[in-house]
Amino acid sequence: MFNKILIANRGEIACRVIKTARRMGIRTVAVYSEADANARHVRLADEAVLLGPAAARESYLVADKIIDACKRTGAQAVHPGYGFLSENEEFAEALAANGITFIGPPASAIRAMGSKSEAKKLMGKAAVPLTPGYHGDDQTPDLLHKEADQIGYPVLIKAAAGGGGKGMRLVEKSADFPDALASCKREAISSFGDDHVLIEKYITKPRHVEIQVFADTLGNCVYLFERDCSVQRRHQKVLEEAPAPGMPEERRRQMGEAAVAAAKAVGYVGAGTVEFIAMQDGTFYFMEMNTRLQVEHPVTEMITGQDLVEWQLRVAAGQPLPLRQEQLAIRGHALEARIYAEDANKGFLPATGKLIRLAPPAESINVRVDTGVEEGDEITPFYDPMIAKLIVWDENRDGALARMRKALADYQVAGLTTNIDFLSRLVACPAFAGADLDTGLIERQKDFLFPEAQPVPRDALLVATVGELLWEQRAAKQAAKASGDPWSPWHARDGWRMNLSSARTISFRDGEALVDAQVRYQGDQWQITLAGQTTVARGKKLDGDRFAVELDDRRLMASVVAVDDKRSVFLQGSTYSLLRDDPLHRVDAGDSHGGGLTAPMPGKVVALLAQAGQKVDKGTPLLILEAMKMEHTITAPAAGVVKAFCYAAGEQVSDGAPLVEFEAAN
Repeated sequence: MFNKILIANRGEIACRVIKTARRMGIRTVAVYSEADANARHVRLADEAVLLGPAAARESYLVADKIIDACKRTGAQAVHPGYGFLSENEEFAEALAANGITFIGPPASAIRAMGSKSEAKKLMGKAAVPLTPGYHGDDQTPDLLHKEADQIGYPVLIKAAAGGGGKGMRLVEKSADFPDALASCKREAISSFGDDHVLIEKYITKPRHVEIQVFADTLGNCVYLFERDCSVQRRHQKVLEEAPAPGMPEERRRQMGEAAVAAAKAVGYVGAGTVEFIAMQDGTFYFMEMNTRLQVEHPVTEMITGQDLVEWQLRVAAGQPLPLRQEQLAIRGHALEARIYAEDANKGFLPATGKLIRLAPPAESINVRVDTGVEEGDEITPFYDPMIAKLIVWDENRDGALARMRKALADYQVAGLTTNIDFLSRLVACPAFAGADLDTGLIERQKDFLFPEAQPVPRDALLVATVGELLWEQRAAKQAAKASGDPWSPWHARDGWRMNLSSARTISFRDGEALVDAQVRYQGDQWQITLAGQTTVARGKKLDGDRFAVELDDRRLMASVVAVDDKRSVFLQGSTYSLLRDDPLHRVDAGDSHGGGLTAPMPGKVVALLAQAGQKVDKGTPLLILEAMKMEHTITAPAAGVVKAFCYAAGEQVSDGAPLVEFEAAN
């Protein structure tokens, strides 16, 4: 076994590998970019090496720097995690040439499965079922368009070197094909350095079912059952579970044996995942093979009781697989939810910022949290905005669903927008709860998953008001202690007035609405009036930002986190956002944007879709911005005229930078 390994990755997967390595007595070396100098994986590792600037192409993707770090630290092997260089055959070959073990499959297997089109040819020879499509080498746009027309719409354009949902476009009709192809190729060349694509028939209501396979250097290969990853947005997984609901034992065996055949066809070694499109009638087709550990591997670990990272390390060290196929069994049910910094109500737009509060649910035999960040860390624009993976387990699926609902309700994040509320609705969605699964679930359940915005409930407004009053009292006590006369009554914030009680107004912004809370002091309590209804309130500050709040005859436990004028209220499993409104600092919102459109995050303008002087309707695409490895289309906010573009295609833009000078029609 190795004495020291280097982890050529960052974030939660680097922390995950460190955890197993530490348990096995293996020392770890982290690598990091300048943006990750204080990252959690750097703090956890035994030692760390700086690779370079924040951009991945100058740090995590530079193989020579990683090999040099191995030589300098004496690391005997490299665990690539997922993403970055994990499926780069040239990196695997370079490690081997330098006498360093790659904790993954041989370069030949990566190469064979790295091209979706070549992999399809291999799988056809191995008698693995294939989806109808075009997998040829001729990439002439006209030919690709002709092939798509012959296959019949809808079709899916897929980057041959792609993965993680990137470089994929669904085309519903022939007229849309040229633009979709151009967009797909742009994203493919940016993400993978290769714009080769294949075209497949888009199967309606498919399930995405994948099989975890493992092979050693001695010729043994097993499957560790399946995962259902059907719940996706933009072809990226949102929820995963194991085993797949409603999977008959015979079909499980058939899919498992097909996955093993696929692995053996390329001489596979290590952890891999064979992904299938599964039809509602039980038929299935090979989609691709991921030659690495998957993001969702924890659900397999939870139902099998196995540590897949330990298996990787043992196989890479030349040891046999820990178990044979007949020794593997499924116990219980597991679910994984990906906690992202993103706004689900704005097309899952990624978010950046400081994690002012990060309080995950308590871990136990039923709840696991894999994360690469801690409270106080930042989600930057340079990498994937994942905060954590939340994994739950129980004896059956209903029990696991209940565990997930409770864990999401207990998850508290403040400082940036997250998808936690969206995930809570998704888990509660009748279609998901009833296992009516397919890759279009989010779209067909959008009315349930994306309800119209509702006003912040009264209890949350009352809690926020009590929070303001308690903060004022605490600040007054601290000021009194620091003064020369700490017992002076002038320090008190109790609303005392001679012969009458004091009243004041505390105001919040709930979206565009201004909400006034009328507060009247009454000794150790307050009368708070909202929209004409009065409540007697008391409050006590507990640890951190937690409060015990009494509203008339009810007692609530809540947290209120303040960041500048922003207030995040955590109450009864939900999060509510407010702005503390200060009349002295109000500005006319109509003057704040200058008639332009601004960048929602740092990125690069990849295409201008309109011309200066052009009249456009509301929703007309104006330009494409690439950020966080994904393309985002900026559209016209109303009917009007494009006066000018502030940047040309290819130029970098900063967060909040004006992109378009736009004049709305009268």
